[in-house]
Amino acid sequence: MRFAKYHGLGNDFVVVDLRAAEPAIAAAIQEPNVVKAVCDRQFGVGADGVLAILPAPGADARMRVLNADGSEAEMCGNGIRCVVEELHAHGGLAKDDMAIETGAGKLICQRRDGGVTVAMGAPRLTRGEIPMTGPASERCVDQPIEIIGHPTRHVTCVSMGNPHAVIFIDSNADLRDLAETIGPRIEHHAWFPARTNVEIVRVRSRGELDVVVWERGVGRTLACGTGACATAVVALEKGLVRGPSVRVSLPGGDLEIEPSKDGHTFMTGPARRVFEGETSDEDEP
Repeated sequence: MRFAKYHGLGNDFVVVDLRAAEPAIAAAIQEPNVVKAVCDRQFGVGADGVLAILPAPGADARMRVLNADGSEAEMCGNGIRCVVEELHAHGGLAKDDMAIETGAGKLICQRRDGGVTVAMGAPRLTRGEIPMTGPASERCVDQPIEIIGHPTRHVTCVSMGNPHAVIFIDSNADLRDLAETIGPRIEHHAWFPARTNVEIVRVRSRGELDVVVWERGVGRTLACGTGACATAVVALEKGLVRGPSVRVSLPGGDLEIEPSKDGHTFMTGPARRVFEGETSDEDEP
């Protein structure tokens, strides 16, 4: 089976187009144990996840996001840009506008010079939508969260089709170190029945944010598209940025986020193909 290795600002994926694959082969590559083996950086291809491109009536394709630990995510902002580029380069879709079905709904993507713009939809703001515990119609804004062995932090939670817990840091603490120490504890916190992504954020200016993401099912990543969107949405609501466009600087590079355009959020960033290859039955565990 052919695969392509892509990354969006260092957030890397194995992309497999399964639209014409035999059902047994398509099912096998999506099995959790196979996903974990493929994503293993020592014994496999190495990636933060596998992106399966599947048929989708009413859209150009469907993207299924499989994390490196074998779990499934509803949506991946960096991943969807990689899928668009793969469909354009090798998927027979020689057009710049595409509709991609995801676990967060059908999203409209536009290829442009230097990257792909994705209409990410409206943020989900209530506990029931995120999801998290507590009254379903209430929001979680600057709520203190207890982390064993660490100072209390204040989180604001939002969903961009997948859950995010955003924490703003005023001190000079290392964002990457914080992401690695408190990220896994918040990911698995009892508030989040489906676990959560965690963003550690410092405001650089009224138009730029520094963000490090602990990604659910993956760990600390170089970039996270939905995390960048969630962070920009929260920062705009808190009055920490002006908009309409916010630059989110991640360890792997920058994303341009429009967090409030007619009630929706737009993300623009690059996607790069690294290499392509073939797998065989002998490669599987």
